Amino acid sequence: MGKRGNRIQVILECTEQIKIGVSGCSRYVTTKNKKNTPKRIELKKYNPILRKYTIHKEIK
Repeated sequence: MGKRGNRIQVILECTEQIKIGVSGCSRYVTTKNKKNTPKRIELKKYNPILRKYTIHKEIK
């Protein structure tokens, strides 16, 4: 049997781009430890469509 750890993959999506209404979406895939961070995470990532750093929130 394989290891079953606490790290899970999550998808981060740009929130600023949704507010503006620009077509397309900026998404990133990353991992998080579900025991240490049970809430949804927010990270500043680069949005190539808007050409600046924006807040990306975890989506389900």
